[in-house]
Amino acid sequence: MPSPTYSIVVPVFNEAENLPELHRRLTQVMEKLGAPWELILINDGSSDASPTVMRDLAARDPRVRVLRFARNFGHQIAVTAGLDAAQGRAVVVIDADLQDPPETIPNLVAKWKEGYELVYAVRRGARAHARAAPLPARDGRVGRLPPGGRALRPPGALRG
Repeated sequence: MPSPTYSIVVPVFNEAENLPELHRRLTQVMEKLGAPWELILINDGSSDASPTVMRDLAARDPRVRVLRFARNFGHQIAVTAGLDAAQGRAVVVIDADLQDPPETIPNLVAKWKEGYELVYAVRRGARAHARAAPLPARDGRVGRLPPGGRALRPPGALRG
């Protein structure tokens, strides 16, 4: 499998019912982008069937990678683990509950392709809009906010 252009990082805590639909929608969106991609699912100590569903998705789709925590460490630790494991040139972080619509990813990618190092979405009503910031990169991978800058967690954040 070629090195991914995009990594999709998804922290998971008790989201067994949403995971098949998340995978289906992400696959539709990412295949339209026409570049290699990977999906990194981080099991943050789920007590439902999420670990089984994630294993099944990984067994059926070689683009799916699963990270497992022995217990619940929290959302931000799961995101950090996913970012550390990501191999893509750009990383999108979304939640497994589908409140971050995968269909916004092409808008984020378009901004990233314009040269922005940090892209985030702001939800207004039922729609999400991509925003971009020309920020310096700390290590060529993760953008750093200037003093007094505003950091927003996704729906969708790319690092390039």
